[in-house]
Amino acid sequence: MLLEHAVEADFPAIIDLVNAAYRGRGDVESWNIESGIIEGTRLTDSLLREDLAANPHAHFLVHRDPESSASAIIGTVWLEPVDEDAWYLGLFTVDPALQKRHLGRELLSAAEDFARQRGARSIRMGVLNVRDALIAWYERRGYQRTGESEPFPYGDNRFGAPLRNDLEFVILEKHF
Repeated sequence: MLLEHAVEADFPAIIDLVNAAYRGRGDVESWNIESGIIEGTRLTDSLLREDLAANPHAHFLVHRDPESSASAIIGTVWLEPVDEDAWYLGLFTVDPALQKRHLGRELLSAAEDFARQRGARSIRMGVLNVRDALIAWYERRGYQRTGESEPFPYGDNRFGAPLRNDLEFVILEKHF
């Protein structure tokens, strides 16, 4: 699976894809949207630009549909080295209309390969504690709960408005 660095011209398509995958849209919804957990926009142009500027060592990667003449973006992943051996994975999305084609598995594998080729010996991520199906999906792919958690940023609605007061991020990790 080919991963390419996102470029500025990709931003509108990326924002649409991320918001559809995290919050749902129209008739096609992801099996793991945050409905009932968080509402509102997950990603905006200004937030994307802010994150990229604040994290110059991060790699924001896209996968384009090889069957599309327009090279439509059908997957995204954010990879960022956090120390010599560990990388952070975030903004992992697959077009909800294509999720039954196992693209998520392929995208995750390609992301792991990308990080491993650059020295990663582990990948960490934070997943909302109430997203049991998503946590189980990552566990089936070799990720384990570390026992650590991080607080949800209540009061910071840049990523949407929480609908629950019991949210935190469970930290998952996979060693290579």
